[in-house]
Amino acid sequence: MDERLRAFGTQLIIVHDWLRKELSRLREDMDAYLDGRGGRPRDLLAHCMTFCTALSRHHTGEDTHAFPALAEQFPELAPTLEKLREDHHLVTGILGKLESLVAGADPADAERVRSELDGLAAIMESHFSYEERRIVTALNELAHGYDGTGLDLTALAAPRRST
Repeated sequence: MDERLRAFGTQLIIVHDWLRKELSRLREDMDAYLDGRGGRPRDLLAHCMTFCTALSRHHTGEDTHAFPALAEQFPELAPTLEKLREDHHLVTGILGKLESLVAGADPADAERVRSELDGLAAIMESHFSYEERRIVTALNELAHGYDGTGLDLTALAAPRRST
């Protein structure tokens, strides 16, 4: 079996850690700009878009592939998976607001941008922690008893580090 298919749950934690770090970097970049500690980084919007796309792709992969596979093998996880899907919808709305704010951000928008980033960080941490507590073991068990047929969990792989 492919190494990637042996530890879905472990891979999920690696992706979450990558997303946490990227959000932290994005917050630092935005704070530096909004606090007047230098000019607006040229790639701030690109960094935001890359992060938002990676997070959206991760959640879509979970909703489309990982969660249905888990629900099939572990029906008792249905309420947990539904809560996680609800979180994904909430995050999607925040990402849309964040992308719009960052695209037109100037120092006058500092509080709104910080508020959205802080809200996103809080929701993501709560969501990731809950997900890790509730489904990592099941994902790892799924990986050991699953041949990978029809299951695309590439969204559980950490993207390459943005620059």
